[in-house]
Amino acid sequence: MANEVVLLDLKLSPYAARVRIALEEKGIEYKSKVDDFNNKSSTLLKMNPVHQKIPVLIHNGRPICESMIIVQYIDEAWSHKPSLLPSDPYRRAHARFWADYIDKKIFPIGRNLWASKGELKESSKKDLIQCFKILEEELGDKLYFGDESFGYIDLALIPFHSFFYTFETLGNWSMVAEFPKLVEWGERCLQKESVSKSLCDQKMVYEVFSQIKLGIE
Repeated sequence: MANEVVLLDLKLSPYAARVRIALEEKGIEYKSKVDDFNNKSSTLLKMNPVHQKIPVLIHNGRPICESMIIVQYIDEAWSHKPSLLPSDPYRRAHARFWADYIDKKIFPIGRNLWASKGELKESSKKDLIQCFKILEEELGDKLYFGDESFGYIDLALIPFHSFFYTFETLGNWSMVAEFPKLVEWGERCLQKESVSKSLCDQKMVYEVFSQIKLGIE
């Protein structure tokens, strides 16, 4: 059977970016099929009928949904190096914990910066700053969250580097002043071709999401 890999993709999606990075890290050839968020394709509706969301990885006709589940699948289905998850059970659980934290916090809270105003926006700003503080403490003085090499936690968080400018502009704070280690980590990750070619420009992301902000004012 041919090893056919298709990614139902969306350029601005940080979740799709995770999958693009994982595929690039593993050196897997794939076809990107960009979907329209406002006019979902029949392929997307067929391959992800439950959530009807991007990304979906289609491997030899079989769909895998949810970004970090897809990343785990890629790591297991193409088990050659580099490994995305640690081999040690404790470190693997640790990595999954932080990926879950990122999923539950960063985008859901950050979204309120451009989709709300008043007290909700201000409380969201405080919550997001607290999340970044916790993540910077977890990073500490390490090069990457997994220590010396780019791994699962880095892959979960780095797509939101594209949103740093949006967060700090709409929230009126400075990422580099508040979280210098996270900013340095992001720049370090961007030196990897798998990351730099998979992420959107920060100003492009801001232009898109600032329009959403204008729509509620």
